[in-house]
Amino acid sequence: MGTVADDRGARTARILLDIKAVNFKPDDPFTLTSGRLSPTYIDCRKIISYPAARRDVTAMAAALVREKIGVTNLDVIAGGETAGIPFAAWIADALDLPMVYVRKKPKGFGRMAQIEGDLAEGARVLLVEDLATDGGSKIHFVKALRAAGAAVTHTFVVFHYGVFPESIGGLREIGVDLLALATWRDVIAEARRGGDFPETDLAKVEEFLADPVGWQDARQ
Repeated sequence: MGTVADDRGARTARILLDIKAVNFKPDDPFTLTSGRLSPTYIDCRKIISYPAARRDVTAMAAALVREKIGVTNLDVIAGGETAGIPFAAWIADALDLPMVYVRKKPKGFGRMAQIEGDLAEGARVLLVEDLATDGGSKIHFVKALRAAGAAVTHTFVVFHYGVFPESIGGLREIGVDLLALATWRDVIAEARRGGDFPETDLAKVEEFLADPVGWQDARQ
């Protein structure tokens, strides 16, 4: 995974905290899309409702892509259905690149398309989503893009849980690097600095971050 440069991790964390996109429920865990239990949940979708936040996130995302990949090494930005679509649109606009989006599965009518938009054979594509937990949806979308003829070697997310090894390992196995603006480490550090949550809640979340599998097993 590309490291977060400069203060982007802290800045992204502060945005998420300020718009109340960070949720802590140590004693009543969330069930994530992956099926995992977690005392924490990040709702990156809230960013779409805050113009200043989305401008800042887009600017940081575009800068990270320029640094780690280079605009000349990309032909298309692809958004994963559904949360990745707005972020892909903003990043594509900031980088002056075409955009497509990837359906979770082919639509059941018309062209039966899974990729919407114009995607040329061999196009170099950056897959964009809002966040990553175990990387499963990224792998699914990458395979769909490659089946359509695209070359995909990178994916970008605003937020990466950063505690599940398979989120990196699974993507690396298929030749894809993950870029992210922030992880839970950034959010915990910023929340502690800003006093956003009680220290007791932060300590309980840190228990999860240290051993997410063991934390879940103890609650099933």
